[in-house]
Amino acid sequence: MNNVRVRFAPSPTGPLHIGGVRTALYNYLFAKKHGGTFVLRIEDTDQTRYVANAEQYIVEAMEWCGIPFDEAPGKNEKFGPYRQSERKHLYKQYADALIASGDAYIAFDTADQLDFHRKDHEEKGKTFIYNWHNRAKLTNSISLSAEEVEKRIANGDAYVVRFKMYQPEIHSEDATIDAEDSIRKNVSFKRALLDDKVLFKSDGMPTYHLANIVDDHLMEISHVIRGEEWLPSLPLHIALYEALGWNAPQFAHLPLLLKPVGKGKLSKRDGDKLGFPVFPLAYTNENTGEVSRGYREDGYFNDAFVNMLALLGWNPGTEQELFSLEELANSFSLDRVSKAGAKFNPDKTKWFNQQYLQQKENSILATLYAPILKGKGIESTPDYIETVVGLIKERATFVTDFWNLSDFFFTAPMEYDAKASKKQWKADTGSLMTEVIEVLNAIGDFSSENVETILKEWITSKEIGFGKVMQPLRLSLVGALKGPHLFDIAAMIGKEASIQRIENAVDKL
Repeated sequence: MNNVRVRFAPSPTGPLHIGGVRTALYNYLFAKKHGGTFVLRIEDTDQTRYVANAEQYIVEAMEWCGIPFDEAPGKNEKFGPYRQSERKHLYKQYADALIASGDAYIAFDTADQLDFHRKDHEEKGKTFIYNWHNRAKLTNSISLSAEEVEKRIANGDAYVVRFKMYQPEIHSEDATIDAEDSIRKNVSFKRALLDDKVLFKSDGMPTYHLANIVDDHLMEISHVIRGEEWLPSLPLHIALYEALGWNAPQFAHLPLLLKPVGKGKLSKRDGDKLGFPVFPLAYTNENTGEVSRGYREDGYFNDAFVNMLALLGWNPGTEQELFSLEELANSFSLDRVSKAGAKFNPDKTKWFNQQYLQQKENSILATLYAPILKGKGIESTPDYIETVVGLIKERATFVTDFWNLSDFFFTAPMEYDAKASKKQWKADTGSLMTEVIEVLNAIGDFSSENVETILKEWITSKEIGFGKVMQPLRLSLVGALKGPHLFDIAAMIGKEASIQRIENAVDKL
């Protein structure tokens, strides 16, 4: 596949939903698979919804995900600028060209006039559509004389440019717009049923439809991979390419991300209700001060997050679930993207993070754990922290789980699990533990293996059950019946601390 160029073109109207991140990811994977170019274009033509920090959020989110752009605002702007608000001088000439060719017209209908027509149609049980049926009866350059049109424009009357989706003089009654979608295969739309969309406004700003088409053409975009919510816009976009005499790119419309429970598109409300983020990074609304959770801040690894997203709507055709980014790019194909929506599963997302945590080097995890310990006033050596991590990480999903799984490696228990104490600490346990102290005191080599051998030999010689010693001993060292191999704990904290903790337990329990 030659000269593949794809783009991710978000609007900077707020935080980036994970559905948008997945769209960016699929574009990136497709570009890398075919040795192509991945472009970021900021579509900020709707200035009424513009949010100042949203563009920086988008860039930072992509950087965290590890899916960088080849071209973007301020980076390799081969077809720049890459913000639509900085390209608005380009669009009017194409709107004018469509008017000149007879494929578009100027309309002066006010909001009140259009509202009147809608209500009038509703009263008659009909739906008002601005199209070939009524365009000649409305206030536009079709029904008005050229002189009247010029006069209105000169007077500063507000207007829009509308596209003639269906023209009875050149289209047959059953004319269709047909397209080959890489995911949905053949799609067809009947022209006569479609409305005349607005392309351009008298304030000098294009609508999404015109700007999108012009930019994709001028930036030589070869494949448009976007969400299925844009599928209804496809006939207009193809018709615009035809009217402007341009070759259309190949289209692919991705399935929606669906709620974990119930029907419909995944929303922030679902995340708030069920306790999971729907944004890659935490986001603070500058207007309300509301803070939304992010996967980064919730402790997810970026590679686990990306792996999870890749499999929401695409499958490799194998049983493999864990992929590096390079493996994803090598395996990715639009042919294996589903048409059906992908149901989001928060538990599966945690599973991915757990799998990635297990694969991380202990030294890396120790580096991430050290600041948590420091925040609790605990100073320890990197080697000690690394050893602790190796003993407890298999039980963790997040690095933030480490403290609850390993606090006893750093501080002696101040209290003991009540239920475990009641069950395991009998009337004779105190005297038994005092004997254990004597055994431990006599041990020179306090390695895990040696302590285990000597203590088990002593238990056997006493002809008592192992549980009668092991469970109270764990309770003494840990404060609960949890943790890794008991003698690994003893060896890690050392003889002196082990004996001190047993003495404390005998005293308190």
